[in-house]
Amino acid sequence: MSATLVAKNLAGGHAHRTLFESLDLTVAPGDVVGVVGANGAGKTTLLRLLAGHTEPLAGTVATAPSDAFVGWLPQEHERVPGETVAAYVARRTGATEATAAMETTAEALGSGAVGADDAYAAAFDRWMASGAADLDERIAPMLAELGLTVGPEALMTSLSGGQAARAALAALLLSRFDLVLLDEPTNDLDLAGLARLESFVQGLRGGVVLVSHDREFLSRCVTRIVELDLAQNHVAVYDGGYDAFLEERAVARRHAREAYDEFAGKKADLVSRARVQREWSSQGVRNAMKKSPDNDKIRRKAATESSEKQAQKVRQMESRIARLEEVDEPRKEWVLQFSIGAAPRSSAVVATLNQATLRLGDFHLGPASLQVNARDRIGITGPNGAGKTTLLRLLLGDELPDTGTASLGASVAVGEIDQARTGLAEDSALGDAFEAAVPDLAPADVRTLLAKFGLKADQVSSTVGRLSPGERTRAALALLQARGVNLLVLDEPTNHLDLPAIEQLEEALESYDGALLLVSHDRRLLDNVRLDERWHVEDGTVSVG
Repeated sequence: MSATLVAKNLAGGHAHRTLFESLDLTVAPGDVVGVVGANGAGKTTLLRLLAGHTEPLAGTVATAPSDAFVGWLPQEHERVPGETVAAYVARRTGATEATAAMETTAEALGSGAVGADDAYAAAFDRWMASGAADLDERIAPMLAELGLTVGPEALMTSLSGGQAARAALAALLLSRFDLVLLDEPTNDLDLAGLARLESFVQGLRGGVVLVSHDREFLSRCVTRIVELDLAQNHVAVYDGGYDAFLEERAVARRHAREAYDEFAGKKADLVSRARVQREWSSQGVRNAMKKSPDNDKIRRKAATESSEKQAQKVRQMESRIARLEEVDEPRKEWVLQFSIGAAPRSSAVVATLNQATLRLGDFHLGPASLQVNARDRIGITGPNGAGKTTLLRLLLGDELPDTGTASLGASVAVGEIDQARTGLAEDSALGDAFEAAVPDLAPADVRTLLAKFGLKADQVSSTVGRLSPGERTRAALALLQARGVNLLVLDEPTNHLDLPAIEQLEEALESYDGALLLVSHDRRLLDNVRLDERWHVEDGTVSVG
């Protein structure tokens, strides 16, 4: 069924704070709307409003037809204990909810309740629309198609991050929503998964609203952009794709700055001229009083008239200032700005593997012979589960090879951001964990540094394990700045970072002078960061290119 979603004069936020307002948005069949903005600007809040999960502070959200099947697939950082892959897919596709509603209305129908016929008919239609009737038969083939070797009965808690990402993609591909709302669907997907997601989104006949930090994905898929600009307290809708949005926004920001500079310059000039006129007027009266005796009425009258003329000019100048059309100064958005702390140079050879192999259960890596030299910048790519993280653990000495050798050079100071963001003690408050990790830094300096990374008092006092993935990532970046590093290891560093922070990460990597091992599926990051060579890992084999 084709459906349209219409938001009018929409405002969202919390009781004490409005994040955005006056948003008018129509999502028609075939539209792919990307929502961008800094973390905390209200992107997820907007999706919740469009899904009908929360009430807006102002405005309305409606679908035509009113019974359109709207699917909201939020980020899920924690997996439900005891939930199987099949149950997870059924929940994410809306089939579980539709089945429960049909069973409830069927019971009411059997008891002869008033209006049960219509309620059951509506519930049955929704159950059919959700695809619940044949979902069980479709799950296993889809999992196999996506390369997920576990079956539908496997527990979600037993899956790796990459496997869970593919399960989430399977749920999306198996869904039959009229309108789809996606929150960070690209997280943890490898290149093959991203390609499949792009194909799905581009082929949808219904409308899509999505939040993503993957710039290449946005560039390839979206037809319109909604920008939530928290700094300017402004929301804007841009027609055209992501790259067109970047150009149009840059022009708009330049024009806004030029308009303000012109206004400020004109106002400053008028204020200066008015001040001079006042000084002239006052000086003229004082001079006239000195030169004119009290009984010289003619000269005193002339002085008075001259003073009044000067005062009139001042009033005219003040009137011109008042008539100026006020132009607000563009406010600077908070942007994560950081550098990577440098350690003294390590040995010329940072890390080596010589015919190293490692077996973990059914997975086998190697034999691999590799060398990382000081200042080498290496990008590492490959499908989920291919062995990229295992390769890093061998290079860093976190795992010992079953055969062959692995060694770390002398004076190597490692700075690492792993996928799980486990660099700090999970059960300690962030401030305490950070102080323990960097004992040379004074507590006041720790809090100042964390504040620069957008981590305020609430986050500093919270345990590390309770922080959001984005907050954990910023804490990990802060740790890199506080420590001296000459071997930087980044495993999917852009996951959970907003677009401005990703751009800042790229700038920091450009000025970083040590060795770099960068694992990423972010295509633009890999293109933008200067790399000396690439390693590709697949099925436990490493190829150098």
